Amino acid sequence: MNLAFPYGFDRSGRTASSSQAQHLSDLIGQVLLTAPGERVNRPTFGSGTGQLVFAPASDTLAAAQQQLIQAALQQWLSDLIRVQSVQVSTANGTLTITVQYMTVQNNQPATATFVYGSVTP
Repeated sequence: MNLAFPYGFDRSGRTASSSQAQHLSDLIGQVLLTAPGERVNRPTFGSGTGQLVFAPASDTLAAAQQQLIQAALQQWLSDLIRVQSVQVSTANGTLTITVQYMTVQNNQPATATFVYGSVTP
């Protein structure tokens, strides 16, 4: 069963579920937004990407974060996905992360894109 994130209930009062693709995307998002030290029982879980929204944009920072994200995804989700590539870009206070991966279960390629810090005028 693929639990929906955030956790909730469906119309019948049961635990809400999601598709395999949505579930994997939710798991990747959790790894990206969780800062190391934030989870009590797993102090090394996460990549700390959410902190980059407030960091000054630079190519060096983006390259370093790509490596950190790829390492965190491989550490925590290697039983579910095989990371092919991670692209990080910043523009106008918006952080865009694109993760290309293969699912382990059915060997299908997939892409997940996350946008953080966007400001709507």
